[in-house]
Amino acid sequence: MREVWITDAGVVTAAGRSLGATWDSIISGITAIKEINRFSVKSYRSGIGASISGIQTSGPSSSYHGILDLLLDQVQKVPVDSIVITATTKAGIDNLEKLKRGLPADPRDILLTSVADSVRARLGLKGVSFNVSAACTSAAVAVAQGGALISSGTTESVFICSIDIIAEFIFSGFSALQNLSPFPCRPFDRDRAGLSPGEGAAFLTLMSSKRAKRLGCTCKGIVAGTGMANDACHITAPDKNASGLVRAITGAIKAAGVKKGDIAGISAHGTGTIHNDLMELTAFKKVFGEACPLVYSVKGCIGHTFGASGGIEVALGTRTLEEQIIPPTVGFLHPEQGAEGLVGSMPVSITGDYLLTTNSGFGGMNTAIILKRGQIR
Repeated sequence: MREVWITDAGVVTAAGRSLGATWDSIISGITAIKEINRFSVKSYRSGIGASISGIQTSGPSSSYHGILDLLLDQVQKVPVDSIVITATTKAGIDNLEKLKRGLPADPRDILLTSVADSVRARLGLKGVSFNVSAACTSAAVAVAQGGALISSGTTESVFICSIDIIAEFIFSGFSALQNLSPFPCRPFDRDRAGLSPGEGAAFLTLMSSKRAKRLGCTCKGIVAGTGMANDACHITAPDKNASGLVRAITGAIKAAGVKKGDIAGISAHGTGTIHNDLMELTAFKKVFGEACPLVYSVKGCIGHTFGASGGIEVALGTRTLEEQIIPPTVGFLHPEQGAEGLVGSMPVSITGDYLLTTNSGFGGMNTAIILKRGQIR
């Protein structure tokens, strides 16, 4: 199987318009979760979220185009024949809102395939494209599929773009589910009260090591192994026994050919909801026992970016390994039972070459990705 290199990565979040800026905000313990002023929130359980300032929300185009422009401006070298995989749950859902209210709106932006069309046109890519919509595991599934296409020899280059926006449609839905926290979300904290919506985007350029070396690309990280499983338990709630996530993690470890003790840290899904955080802690305990690596979540800083989460967290995971630092979990004050000694509010130095990233989503989806450290600066 061919080695899968991450040769380029970038993000746009409410905490920063680049990977470096977002990383710095997380390390500093700053939250980007604030009052939402893009639409009226007076009827909802909460009025806060991590929205990106300065994004155009009027006119016929979806606001996702503004975020996509900021993201694609960061892209460096992408082979023109790259397969394009996008990951989004709702694409330009804000345009559906506009249409329903009789406002000018381009209906094409509502289609999930519109993101891939925009990416291919903007970057001049000629490879085939498809979109992954697998709830909050969308981007992680895209990384797993992109890695499989390269490791199997089907292609030598894949460009992955994940994006989701804060729109009233999504905000109202999570309010109806009573999943919105009235204060900035606090992953793995015993006083947590739900998630905080966020918006953002990430890109990852994956190449076979052979192609990357031929093009003179730097290895920022390696997709060493992936695992996916569905717990088939509930439409929106995870299996309390964590059966799906346990299978996904053990599958990723086996695929990577590493030992559990090789993993230096865990970038958890960590939404701040009661059931998700408990489920993840259960899974980590079942897989690693008393030797569980340190755990962190970035959602206390950037909010829950839904389908974009996995892409953003993989990009940030390359920095975790590069800097050899476990970031703080922003908003974490009082440990939930089982999080004592695993999750912290301060950066912690580590030594190791492997990081586990996990994501879970509606419909019972669970993903796990083992990242290997890239070239040392």
